[in-house]
Order: sequence, then C-alpha cells, then structure tokens
Amino acid sequence: MRSVIGAASESAEDVCILDTEASPEHLSRGTARHADVMFAVVEPYFKSLETGRRMAALGRDLGLPRVALVANKIRDDHDLEAVREFAEQHELELAGVVPFDEAMPGAERASAAPIDFAPESNAVVAIGQLADRLLGGRNADERA
Repeated sequence: MRSVIGAASESAEDVCILDTEASPEHLSRGTARHADVMFAVVEPYFKSLETGRRMAALGRDLGLPRVALVANKIRDDHDLEAVREFAEQHELELAGVVPFDEAMPGAERASAAPIDFAPESNAVVAIGQLADRLLGGRNADERA
C-alpha cells in the first residue's frame, strides 16, 4: 500500500484517496507519509467524535499539512450543531458534511458503489462537493 501511495504522490495531478479503518494502526505503518490531507469521518455521537479527535491529533503529530473532520450521517440541525460544537471545542476544522441518506444502505445491500447505485443522492452529491473543494474545482472541470 505504501508503494502505491508513494507512486501517486510523485505528480501534482495524481490523487490517491485512502479509506482506512478507524484505527491508528495504519498511521504507524507510514501510510500517511505522503498525505497532504487527512479527514477523520465522524458521526454525531460522542464515541465517534472522540475517535475522530484522537485520529486528528495523531495526524497532526505526524506533521500532516491539513487534518479535518467530515461529519457523516447528519440527520438534522441538532446533529450538525453537535459536530460543530465538538470541532470548535477541540480546534478542529469541519471540512464537510454528508447527510444521512437511505440510498447508502441500499447501495451496500446491492453490493454497489453509492455513486453507481444512486449518483444523484444527497450523500453522493455532498461527497462530490467536498471532493471539488479539496481539488480546488479541478474535479468539476473534468465533469463538464
């Protein structure tokens, strides 16, 4: 895995997105060595938020240039406010919000990628917008 990440990092045009476990083990193996950004995906529950905080602290300790949270499965303003307050209390950036979306479990049951199963779903659109912001609009230009 490290060699794939290392090869992808040689060009500014290359993007390598890694979806890892909510565990610090992968960080200790050097998978973040070439990373520019680490998003800790959190849900609006204390245990998830606390795990995200610990992962963000590890990312910062490793010297990653940008470490932020992404709020996932947000059902309402109360959920979003809980994540925002937690992020603020711990001086963490909230990079994006992905709403709760019934299409996601449907994609899982169908053994399909959410983007293939329901490309216009709220969660898929929100993830696309986050990717566009991360890439500085480059992703939107490629779709046009």
